[in-house]
Amino acid sequence: MAGLLAARVLSEHYQRVTLVERDTFPCMDENRRGVPQGRHTHGLLASGRQAIERLFPGISDDLIRRGAVPADIVRDSRWFMEGGYHTKFTSGLDGLLMSRPFLECTVRRFLQRLPNVETRDNLAVEGLCSTADNTQVTGIQAGGESLWADLVVDTTGRGSHSPRWLESMGYPKPAEDKVEIALSYTTRFFHRRKEDLDGDLAAIIAPTPCGKRGGVILAQEGDRWTVTLLSHFTAGAPPELPGFIDFAAKLAAPFIHEIVRRAEPLGDPSVTRFPASTRRRYEKLNRFPGGYLVFGDAISSFNPIYGQGMSVAALEAEQLGSALAEGDTDIWRPFFARAAKVIDIPWSIAVGNDLRMPEVTSLRKNPAVNLINWYMSKLHKAAHRDPVASLAFHQVANLLAPPQSVLKPGIVARVLAQNLWPHSCAPRDFSRTSGRFKANGEVLRQP
Repeated sequence: MAGLLAARVLSEHYQRVTLVERDTFPCMDENRRGVPQGRHTHGLLASGRQAIERLFPGISDDLIRRGAVPADIVRDSRWFMEGGYHTKFTSGLDGLLMSRPFLECTVRRFLQRLPNVETRDNLAVEGLCSTADNTQVTGIQAGGESLWADLVVDTTGRGSHSPRWLESMGYPKPAEDKVEIALSYTTRFFHRRKEDLDGDLAAIIAPTPCGKRGGVILAQEGDRWTVTLLSHFTAGAPPELPGFIDFAAKLAAPFIHEIVRRAEPLGDPSVTRFPASTRRRYEKLNRFPGGYLVFGDAISSFNPIYGQGMSVAALEAEQLGSALAEGDTDIWRPFFARAAKVIDIPWSIAVGNDLRMPEVTSLRKNPAVNLINWYMSKLHKAAHRDPVASLAFHQVANLLAPPQSVLKPGIVARVLAQNLWPHSCAPRDFSRTSGRFKANGEVLRQP
């Protein structure tokens, strides 16, 4: 996905863009060998959907016409966090539910319509070409041939060879931030009936520091459910159906188990382990070769349970366009600086929440982190009743607002009130009219 989105932006600035892929591009909406995570549950956040629509106008309508499931991220979902459900309302945070191959193949089809974009599949990249003094990357070595380029962009994911290639050229490796999370997750697909979940289209059971288990179920194209069961620092869900069902029965809420114990299973299960979230700090380098960039998961790969990866890639693509428009000869400097600002928010969300797990020791925990995590726990409890608190969380989770926005005085006051006097603070009036929400007499404008 990162490569497709980067290619779309590059097509506006270069005469020819070549997309090089080790796999064979499938003709249908099928998984690729090189994207094993494509078999698991994926989410496209509201910010990601908006960014992809800006890059490929009309793609949302095309996806829906072909079977993607549109959903209001709050109204049509069950968010079970801190022992209860977030209150449900029409939030205006519109998402699309679909499988990763379905989205990827659609984006590729839109991209391949562009006359100056060509694709070379079944071609493995073996290394970089550069000038004699290694100050400029001039292309790649692939399939025993040299492909020359004015700009090479590495979108090969968290297994990127860029740090090693840079070191061989005499450049320092980027510093790395790493948070060990020992995540295991197992995904199965099931037949979906309209009456399942009483018509809801998604449900999330968040793992807790005590339970360390969670699950997500999302509607997909083709009348299917995708169900991913996950765990931190403990045995993951078995791929075999009886063990999968038993694991679901032990989650903190029952609704995922109610589906998987009676729904018709479809296809084979997939199991993946994700040891750590990693961020490579390219923006802190003082030296870097010209004509080269690193992009997407090759910069930072997040705990996948937050569904941020594709949306971050889309937002990075827009920042790549802005950096190219500036016309700087050292394009790496403005791009890595812009990408770092995009990554800061999802990284702080993922790492901040993961640090709640007592086993996470990769980063030092301090009183400030403990205080924020305590507050976020109280915010989720307030969101069981208060739509204003719930919306504040979801705007941040969808990368539409900075994390500090949940600390606005008005939000803090509501969180404290809901936790101190929960029964006296139940919402009396909550409706959506003309893009505004009304809760307890307070009008909250939608972004």
